[in-house]
Amino acid sequence: MINIKKQIEAVTAIRKKLSGGLLNYKEIYNIMDEISHHRLGNVLTTYFAASGYSRGFSDEELYYLTKAMIDTGETLYFEGIVADKHSIGGIPGTRTTLIVVPIIAAAGFTIPKSSSRAITTPSGTADDMEILAPVKFTKKRLYEIVEKTNGCIVWSGSFNIAPADDIIIKVEKPLSFESYDKILVSIMAKKIAFGSTHVVIDIPYGPMAKIQKKEEAELLNKKFIFLAKRFNIKIRCLMHKTIGPIGRGIGPALESRDAMRVLQQKNNRPLDLEERSLNLAESLLELCLKDSPRAIQDRVHNDYENCREWASHLLKTGIAYEKMQEIIHEQGGESDLDSEDIKPGKYKLAIISHAKGIINNINIKNITILAKILGAPSQKGSGIYLEKMIGENIGKEELLYTLFSESANNLNEAKESLINFPIYKL
Repeated sequence: MINIKKQIEAVTAIRKKLSGGLLNYKEIYNIMDEISHHRLGNVLTTYFAASGYSRGFSDEELYYLTKAMIDTGETLYFEGIVADKHSIGGIPGTRTTLIVVPIIAAAGFTIPKSSSRAITTPSGTADDMEILAPVKFTKKRLYEIVEKTNGCIVWSGSFNIAPADDIIIKVEKPLSFESYDKILVSIMAKKIAFGSTHVVIDIPYGPMAKIQKKEEAELLNKKFIFLAKRFNIKIRCLMHKTIGPIGRGIGPALESRDAMRVLQQKNNRPLDLEERSLNLAESLLELCLKDSPRAIQDRVHNDYENCREWASHLLKTGIAYEKMQEIIHEQGGESDLDSEDIKPGKYKLAIISHAKGIINNINIKNITILAKILGAPSQKGSGIYLEKMIGENIGKEELLYTLFSESANNLNEAKESLINFPIYKL
């Protein structure tokens, strides 16, 4: 039932924010409540999203936004330390979650991972995990999965968790943008609603990333710390200068295959993706171990010396892969699926280098555009596989990358677009 008074109050608050005013909790709650119940409509929701992009929010408004997103939806609760990891995104082919979650779960910590679908990149974590297993569950079933395996990787839209956020994401998607403050609130609202107590945030920055300058990454880091303190969460942000993908696959199937190759320790696994995943796992284990019983701390120190060695042991001995198999099985997927069983789209085009040299640059924005033209993420087999990474040598007539699609028309369109959207620079 539409409450005209509340709707008017929400619209008045949006107008106030667009004019540069500061909003109180009641005003922000009204906006989030109207959005979460689909009473505001896409146009007014877009105006609100745009107000945050152009005007930004004060620290107090950020707290109110996060709290209101949580308060207008459901919450989950798990006992003890509840770990989580999240990347602010924007870098295609950087699918660390599918590696970090089983490492942390194998270490004995609870890590119920809520993930989003693609916003600004050709695939999101939920899109990638869906290659391996279903990602939509009831709240009851999620608890059962986590109880059996310590972890899960599910789509946040499955639940009524921070529902306003998913609606705002939809209106932002056509323009492929998120404000820094919206990134912050979106991540923290879902972490808190999922019951997280110890969180590591990956903040890549670079000329073609969402965050372009180190100073901007440091500011976002401060805001994460501010919100974490207000909600009594332990947090650590890892800032990385990123100038290209760290995995070779772009698009749901190819990114999932990369992650599984790392978990299975295949010879053709992307080592940069493995390294970034171990860095994140190490930091999250350190954060959790600090608040663990002394007996566990002593055992880890005696057996592995430090959390880096602990994470590396779990990955390289196959323990993390076995844990991923458990998670896949409980989520209804094929637990014995091999990385090489994951096949990209049947329509493909190999792109050959016409000169020799060293790869100096990979254009992240053009990769994203081309992958979307190919059909990603809705066509899960569509995407790009990069044969060469930054700093690697390329010979004349050597394979640079391969385009994949589930549609011949999409592949032809991507082929015609290559001249306007070059990926590599020698």
